[in-house]
Amino acid sequence: MKKKLIPAFGCFGGKEKRGGDLIALGRFQCDNGADELLIQDLSKDDSDHERTIRLIKETARAVDIPILTGGRVKRLEDVKKYLYAGAKAVYLDVSDEENVDLLKEASSRFGSEKIYAYLPDISYISRVEEYMQLGASMMILDIPEWEEELLLQISSLAVPFLMFCRDVPGTMADFLKIPSSAGVLIDIPYDETDTCMNWKQELSRQGIPVEMFETAVAWKDFKLNSDGLVPVIVQDYKTDQVLMLAYMNEEAFRQTLTTGRMTYFSRSRQKLWPKGETSGHYQYVKALFLDCDNDTILAKVNQIGAACHTGARSCFFRTLAEKEYKESNPLKVFEEVFAVIQDRKENPKEGSYTNYLFDKGLDKILKKLGEEATEIVIAAKNSDAEEIKYEISDFLYHMMVLMSQKGIGWEEITKELANR
Repeated sequence: MKKKLIPAFGCFGGKEKRGGDLIALGRFQCDNGADELLIQDLSKDDSDHERTIRLIKETARAVDIPILTGGRVKRLEDVKKYLYAGAKAVYLDVSDEENVDLLKEASSRFGSEKIYAYLPDISYISRVEEYMQLGASMMILDIPEWEEELLLQISSLAVPFLMFCRDVPGTMADFLKIPSSAGVLIDIPYDETDTCMNWKQELSRQGIPVEMFETAVAWKDFKLNSDGLVPVIVQDYKTDQVLMLAYMNEEAFRQTLTTGRMTYFSRSRQKLWPKGETSGHYQYVKALFLDCDNDTILAKVNQIGAACHTGARSCFFRTLAEKEYKESNPLKVFEEVFAVIQDRKENPKEGSYTNYLFDKGLDKILKKLGEEATEIVIAAKNSDAEEIKYEISDFLYHMMVLMSQKGIGWEEITKELANR
């Protein structure tokens, strides 16, 4: 089992507890080797609690790794709000006996894999079996004082646990060597030198299994060009937009795998070229692929800023020749139709049916959506494929009007589906 490194952030007043931008912090850790994020809701009243939930939702949209959260759970509805905001799992603080009672209800309603138990000191370890039986699938141990006795106690746990590790990197390896340890939760600064990826390199050297980039094909099996290099086609991992073409030698390839940032070999300067080293326009690796001839790499990356030295997002921005064609990529079609709907909402057009729906309001949109759903059922009973396609298209259009009305985009929908 790969051990997880999970940066932990506290949140109140609409900000991270140290005054930072939680979304920016989350993005940075996501790009630099974090496996998940923990966001602790430190709010003191209901209005701040709602602000924190909105911030968790915005952070979940901005990052590609799971989010754990909790901290202000008073009823089942709070668990639901955290999960609907995009959390993978919610922890319940077992120092509150009402939360202990809530464990079973929450795990029955949402699934035990989404419910964790938070143990604020060593005294609660004796009740771990009880929490497991009530439905908690993971224990979060927050033990302020490090003692050898603690190591012995948690080594005997039969349930997976995450351990807060505030002495970074001092005790991190000790915790991760325990078989039932699933990972560590760490308070880390917004610092480019202290990153999860850097710590993973050290942990890997100690033989601790952590999630890093590992090549399935050895460099010796690549087919190099006459300069001893391999061309690399670079794509945006979300849109598949081709960003640039560059080259790697073996050292650049190894450094890319080690750091998680794209590194190339500059043919003009005859040296390694860590992309973004001077501009800050880093390319964070999401996936690397090798073509059928072993002579070209395809890299899918998270591009920060512009890929091109001209300041353009992509180096391929000049049209040489073009013919009109119908876009058939499903998500792009959905995005294009949704963009038209959004434009009608922001720039009303006389005679537009879409504007008619927006003008009539939510009840009219919901009525039409219900009617179209019924039409799909009727069409399906008639077994006419063309009619079904027509009715589904009508339904999807009205659904997108509802999405626009409620401020929901396709990226949020696809992310929710991916989480399932």
